[in-house]
Amino acid sequence: MQRRDFPDLRLLQLTAATVVAILLWFVLRGFLHEMWRTPGSAALYVIGVVGTLLLLMPFAFVLAKRGGHSVNPIGWFNAHIICSLAGMVLIAIHSGGFLRRPPALLLLALLALAVLGVWARVRGARRMAATFASKAPAFQVPDAATRERLRQLISEKRRFLTQLDPQANEGTFSVNLPHFICQPRMAFAYLKLAREESLLLGSRRSVSQEQAWWRPLHMVLAWLFVLGVVIHVITVTFFAGYVAAGGPITWWHLTAW
Repeated sequence: MQRRDFPDLRLLQLTAATVVAILLWFVLRGFLHEMWRTPGSAALYVIGVVGTLLLLMPFAFVLAKRGGHSVNPIGWFNAHIICSLAGMVLIAIHSGGFLRRPPALLLLALLALAVLGVWARVRGARRMAATFASKAPAFQVPDAATRERLRQLISEKRRFLTQLDPQANEGTFSVNLPHFICQPRMAFAYLKLAREESLLLGSRRSVSQEQAWWRPLHMVLAWLFVLGVVIHVITVTFFAGYVAAGGPITWWHLTAW
């Protein structure tokens, strides 16, 4: 079968091109017109908006993947890579080169997200594939009490599953977005049981710390970035006077509090 996602080499090339583009921008910005060096100028404002929209593509990818109705999940995955890298370049340009202000922390979050994503694709995926074909030492025979609790958990999961998705198999089923929308209470209850089962089995302890925690860290950084963007948009739109700190307000805003 022909591979349709980005090979590792292509991903590394795209990432390297992104880094070079950002570095070139910071090197050449001093020779550009003043509007490219003025925070909030019309050009940088528009670039910031476009960059933010591109960086929202990963969330569209998550919705498509978790929605269970995407006919081309690999296409969404590729789009999330391209849009994320392009968005990073535009947000770096939007900063105007002023990296000693709080919004610069958003660039650090983007950098960390990119590093984690590349690691997961290039190195983490290989480790995960090897894990599926191995017998992890952490999966030991549980004691009688644990086995009894596991039997209860599986029985409860199957009972919920008859209402969540009667055609699904308990061993391979995972809760997705339609379940949360249609039956939120039952979906959260099933998810709680699945997490308790994972803790009893020691699933996270059966792999390396990198494998166990890269995705939770990736998600936390993503949500922190979204929170930072929301705060940034609110402050520059409604508290422009505070952001300008007594200086000229060079960007579009509603109030200058």
